[in-house]
Amino acid sequence: MVGKKSLYKNSIIKQLYFAGSLSCSDLCRLTKMSLPLTTQVLNELLEMNTVVEVGHAASTGGRRPILYSLRPDVMYVVAVAMDQLFTRIVIMDMQKNYAGDVEIFELHLAGNPEALSILEGKIEDVIESSGMEKDKVAGIGIGMPGFVDAKKGVNYSFLDAGNGSITRRIKDKMGLKAFIENDSTLIAMAEFRFGAARKRQDAMVVNLGWGTGLGMILNGELIRGHNGFAGEFSHLPIFANNKLCTCGKMGCLETEASLLAVMQKAQEGIGNGRTSILKDLSKVDFDKASWAVIHAAEKGDQFAVGLLTDAGYHIGRGIAILIHLLNPEAVILSGRGSSAGKIWKISIQQALNEHCIPRLAAGTDIEISALGYGAELLGAAALVMDHYGS
Repeated sequence: MVGKKSLYKNSIIKQLYFAGSLSCSDLCRLTKMSLPLTTQVLNELLEMNTVVEVGHAASTGGRRPILYSLRPDVMYVVAVAMDQLFTRIVIMDMQKNYAGDVEIFELHLAGNPEALSILEGKIEDVIESSGMEKDKVAGIGIGMPGFVDAKKGVNYSFLDAGNGSITRRIKDKMGLKAFIENDSTLIAMAEFRFGAARKRQDAMVVNLGWGTGLGMILNGELIRGHNGFAGEFSHLPIFANNKLCTCGKMGCLETEASLLAVMQKAQEGIGNGRTSILKDLSKVDFDKASWAVIHAAEKGDQFAVGLLTDAGYHIGRGIAILIHLLNPEAVILSGRGSSAGKIWKISIQQALNEHCIPRLAAGTDIEISALGYGAELLGAAALVMDHYGS
């Protein structure tokens, strides 16, 4: 019975984490436990000071039900958001608040055999510098680019763990459960759980990053595909430009429509004397340079606006294919580059006007994420809690 009680408690904890606050009847419905059992387990969690009362729900005509929530400091998760060039780490509480500053550092993944060791060291440093006991950490969630097999804990593109798995290696080293997932899938998870896709049954979440990733929500479920590799939007062979992609093929979407392509064109343009408020970007790291281009575009710099507009148009061509194949309710622009969402949105809509059947395009909303660059960190935390108690 003790084992079952733990399962019941874990189920309630997970539901409260993702919903924020719920009534006893809500928990009963979501966990599929009986009302007496839900009440009993909830009371035990209240006695343990794991759960707290946070007020009353809106009136529906009768007595207003009490709402319950997790105490923020009952435990924490370590969230790691990686891309090809930079990694961010932060500790988050049970209310999705940062429990400290975000640690950001440059870590190139391609051709870097030391990347996994560096990552392990940085995660350990963040935990140690927080002064937090490891028994307060529910786990480590890591989003990363590449072909990620989350079940096996393996990334076939980066972070070589030899004959073992990334997750096992981190667990053995730190004594904490670790979970990995593709970065774009985690961004979609964040949007699905907490953001613009929360009430959507069918949505495409486009990760505007160094590549152009995709997370797919179909029939109210996050779709990973047979091996977990679904959503390789960046590598749609759209162009006959003879440009070599990072995947080894030519003409992929990301060769013209990604922040990496935008940065390369920005550097070339400034180097060739284009008039712009942007300065010599070759002397600035890509993280700062990418924000410089976005901020310049937001200020109306014609060169920067043109770069994002061109990339957005090509992303729109790719989205037209998605709409024709999947007929989504919404396409959500998220990730690093989504702060320039209005510029992307206009050029994407122009591409849809030209390349998409009007009746199909009319049924799909193009939305800008409110989570933005924080989506992957939030998704990494959600990944841990999705596995909580398993």
